[in-house]
Amino acid sequence: MMRKITTSLLFLFVITALQAQVDPAIFDKFESKFLNIDGYKINVEVNGTGDPILFIPGGPGNSHDYMQGAFGQYYKTNTVVFFDFLGRGKSDDAKNKSEYSIENDTDLIEKIRKQLGFEKISIVGHSYGSVPAQNYAIKYPNHTNKIVIIAGFHSGLMWQANCDSYNHYAKTHFPELWKKVDSLRTLGLVSSDKEFMKVYGSFPTKYIYYHNTSIKGNVPKYDFRNWNNDVYAQIIGRDGDFEVSGSMMDTDFRRDLKNVKSPTLITSGRYDGVSTPEFNIQYQLFMPQAKFVIFEQSGHNPYLEEPEKFYKLFEEFMEIKIE
Repeated sequence: MMRKITTSLLFLFVITALQAQVDPAIFDKFESKFLNIDGYKINVEVNGTGDPILFIPGGPGNSHDYMQGAFGQYYKTNTVVFFDFLGRGKSDDAKNKSEYSIENDTDLIEKIRKQLGFEKISIVGHSYGSVPAQNYAIKYPNHTNKIVIIAGFHSGLMWQANCDSYNHYAKTHFPELWKKVDSLRTLGLVSSDKEFMKVYGSFPTKYIYYHNTSIKGNVPKYDFRNWNNDVYAQIIGRDGDFEVSGSMMDTDFRRDLKNVKSPTLITSGRYDGVSTPEFNIQYQLFMPQAKFVIFEQSGHNPYLEEPEKFYKLFEEFMEIKIE
């Protein structure tokens, strides 16, 4: 399911008039540096001064670039950190695919924090990125400052339910395309098979956006690896768009979220077909101490669809003052 975001959103770049605060040349203001962690080279890009914020992209399988395109401008007020998890972006691939897991992603955040010398970090996680973000806050509370969850997931059960929801939407709205999906599944193909991915990824992006499906994010002009399907298949499962398995299925933060002391902002898009409000609103029960906001004219990416409202809320929560 997250894979479609990659093919439809992250390959192109166009900044809308409403996104004047986002700098299309932001990527030139950062430089890749590689930390040696557990024998691997991990790509980290840091700029700015002040309280550190780590930005965690979705997928799992995406590189950091689209988050950098949306939030890189905050180097003017904070120390901002963008990085590629193992097997993603410019970072090394794992020697064994079993190393791709939510726990390892979470622990990598902690190892990056230590190497960069930060006492506490704020974490902003989008989509899958919210999963290691929440896990980090639960596992490392003494080093967590603030948390922002954008279109997140609180459990493998929620991920499965949203897969079911999207597949129902795709089947009922695009029956002529769904016939091809049915045919391939009858032949035994699963969602990680390349032939199946090509068909499944051809569905329109309406479930990502509220209305304007032509919106594109801010990504680099240079070539970069923005997706690794091996990571997605390992963490979500080889047939993860239909039957979630991997380490995601065993993930469940619902009982622990109430104990998180770090100030938390949770945002959801009213028309998000990836992380639906039906399950996002449950955060109000599991994490009543958090600030919860639904963006009424957004899908999966409120910072693209309602940028003025989103960035105002983000800056107020993070106590960022733009001069």
